[in-house]
Amino acid sequence: MEQCACVERELEKVLHRFVMYGHQSEERLDELLRSVCEIRGQLVAFGVQDADLSVLSQTMAQCCKNIKETVQMLASRHKDIHGSVSKVGKAIDRNFDAEISAVVAETVWDTPERQKYLSETIVEHLYRQGMLSVAEDLCQESGVVIDMSMKQPFLELNRILEALRMQDLRPALEWAVTNRQRLLDLNSSLEFKLHRLYFISLLSGGIGNQMEALQYARHFQPFASQHQRDIQILMGSLVYLRHGIDNSPYRSLLETNQWAEICNIFTRDACALLGLSVESPLSVSFASGCMALPVLMNIKQVIEQRQCSGVWTHKDELPIEIDLGKKCWYHSVFACPILRQQTSESNPPMKLICGHVISRDALNKLTNAGKLKCPYCPMEQNPSHAKQIYF
Repeated sequence: MEQCACVERELEKVLHRFVMYGHQSEERLDELLRSVCEIRGQLVAFGVQDADLSVLSQTMAQCCKNIKETVQMLASRHKDIHGSVSKVGKAIDRNFDAEISAVVAETVWDTPERQKYLSETIVEHLYRQGMLSVAEDLCQESGVVIDMSMKQPFLELNRILEALRMQDLRPALEWAVTNRQRLLDLNSSLEFKLHRLYFISLLSGGIGNQMEALQYARHFQPFASQHQRDIQILMGSLVYLRHGIDNSPYRSLLETNQWAEICNIFTRDACALLGLSVESPLSVSFASGCMALPVLMNIKQVIEQRQCSGVWTHKDELPIEIDLGKKCWYHSVFACPILRQQTSESNPPMKLICGHVISRDALNKLTNAGKLKCPYCPMEQNPSHAKQIYF
C-alpha cells in the first residue's frame, strides 16, 4: 500500500496546483477585464476627440503590456503543471511493475470449462452491481447461459436497492414483511430499522404528519421487547414536532447517513437469505490479488537475484504464505482428521508449521512436554507456533 500512497501524494500535489492555477487565473483575468472595461467606459463617456491622445496612448500601451504579462505568466504556470503531471507518471512507473506475467500462470484460462467459469463469475458480479444490460450482452457474446432462477433474485435485490437510494422505503418494507420469519431466524433487525426510518421521514414533514406518525407507530408493536429504548426515543420526539425536530434534542434522528446504512443492512441480510456473500467472488478475488501481487513480485525479484529459480517452479502454489487479513478469512466446515470431530468456535482448526491442520483439542492431546510431533510428517515443533485458522 506504500506504493499507492506515494502515487496518491504526487496526485494530490497536481490537483492542488490545478486548483491554485484556476483561482489565480480567474483573479488575473477578472482584473484585466475590469481594466479594459474602465478604458472603454472612459472612451464612451468623453469621446476620442476630447481625450488627450498621449494619455490615451500610454493607457492603452500599459493595458496591452498587462495583458501580455498575464498571458505569459499563465502559460508559464501551466507549463509547470505539465511537469507535475509527468511526475505522477514517473511515480507510477517507479512504484508499480507493469509486467506481471512472471507471477501469472499462463495456462490458467486455457480450457473452455475454465473460461466458462470466469464468464459466469463476471456475469454474477454484473448482476450484483445492477448492470443487467451489460450482463446480458456478455452472456450473448460468450455463449454463457444463465438460468432465470439465478437471475431473478438479483433483479429484485437491485430494484429494492435502487428504490432505497431514491429514499423510497415501500419495496424494501414489502420484502421485509414477506420474509419476516426468515429474517427473525437470522436475528436481523432490518424490518424494525425500515419502519424506524419511515417514521423518521414522517417526523421530518413537520406537524402536518403528526396523526399519520401516531398511527404508523403501531408497526413498532412486534418489536417492543427487543427495541424498547429506540421506540421510546421515537415517541418522545413527537413532543417537539410543533417546534421542529431539527431544533430539538432529537435532531440526531434526521442524520442523512441512515440511508446509506439501511442500504448496507438490506444488502447484507438479503444476501444472507439467498445464501450469498455480501461481496461478489470477483471483487473478493480482485482485492486479494491486489494485496498479494506486490509480495509475489518482490519474491520473484529476490529469487532471480539470488539465482535460485528452482524454489518456485509451480505457479499454482505460493512459495510463502501471504496474509490477506481477517477480511479474507472464511468459515468453511472443517472436520479434524485426528479426532473425527467438526471444529467449532471453542475448538477451532489450528495450522501447524508444517502446513497440516488439526483441531485445537487434538493439538492439546498430542502435545507432550511442551513439544508436538505432527501425526502426518512427522515434524517436531513447538505447539505454541500453531496458527488459528478462523474464529
